[in-house]
Amino acid sequence: MIIPIIFGLVILIGTRSTNDYLISPGNATPVAPLVMIHGVATNPRHDKIMLADVYEQELNYWGWIKTHFQSHVQIITANQLVEPGVPLDELSAQGFLQMSDAKQAAEATAFRAVGWEVPSTRTGTIVTGVVSPSPARSTGVHVGDEIIGVNATTITSGCQLIGAVHSLAPGTALTLHVRPVKISNAGVLTYRATKTVQLDTEKVPTGLAVPGCPNVTGADRSYLGVSIEDGFSYALPAKVSINTANIGGPSAGLAMTLTLINELSSGSLTGHHVIAVTGTIDAQGNVGAVGGVEEKAVAVARAGATYFFVPDSGGDVAAARDAHQTGLKIIPVTTLKQVLKELRSIGGAKPQPLTAPSGAS
Repeated sequence: MIIPIIFGLVILIGTRSTNDYLISPGNATPVAPLVMIHGVATNPRHDKIMLADVYEQELNYWGWIKTHFQSHVQIITANQLVEPGVPLDELSAQGFLQMSDAKQAAEATAFRAVGWEVPSTRTGTIVTGVVSPSPARSTGVHVGDEIIGVNATTITSGCQLIGAVHSLAPGTALTLHVRPVKISNAGVLTYRATKTVQLDTEKVPTGLAVPGCPNVTGADRSYLGVSIEDGFSYALPAKVSINTANIGGPSAGLAMTLTLINELSSGSLTGHHVIAVTGTIDAQGNVGAVGGVEEKAVAVARAGATYFFVPDSGGDVAAARDAHQTGLKIIPVTTLKQVLKELRSIGGAKPQPLTAPSGAS
């Protein structure tokens, strides 16, 4: 009787969740086939510029044990995936919002890199996380929703929202004007008609740091329970579509930017080398840190990349080198300008727009 009982106990323990996640090498995907541009001339000769992703899966105890016999994997806790107080059920929506932001920044940055003026307009403040419990959570505010007004005040930035709320007494009734988002199973964001949300503010939890803003002074007294970012609209000179179905996160931003520049330019941006890229991008062309770079290095090496452009921050370069992939050269970068310079050093062409930009400075 002892053996069956022990065996059953091991099976039970082995299938229980550990609250940990496994990160392992994913795929290296050429970006050009995912891109469509209408309204300007494009380059029919596609350089092979690849984005890299990782597999992420929740671990049970059996999985946790097996990882100790695998190479190029890492274990992270659930708390490392979301901000403090934000529940895991928002993880998927956050990833798709980050990808949407990355595509928007990549499009604007790429057109600017080939000489186009791309005006931007502030549209509101985007919800990037909702704390549980909180006033926002209890009234159905979701990740990706855009807050465009508080009572009679129009909101066009995160700091405006903070300024409208931070000095109010806890328990103050507010009417939020919100553009609710619908996120498809594939990660496509669609905004619907504006609605109103009624809620009462709450006292700021002990230890919570509210982001500082110019012209917002005094102690923070009330909060809604959301993390936020500024919403922008960019006036692009052409229609761009990037198919990133079922891919979340911001780390493909730089890869998408380079692919768009190559599509809009004559010549070979990469000097016909097979390159892989990871890193966030913002509308000013700054490259930011990402995660899972060791695993991505394995994926891109398997796919035949000879150069891997990696953010020079957050330990990403060291992680890429820790993968020890023979024949893969790691190139640390911090800005798009630097990336383009590095590409020219390996034989790539300087971006030359196929359609002459109008309104160029």
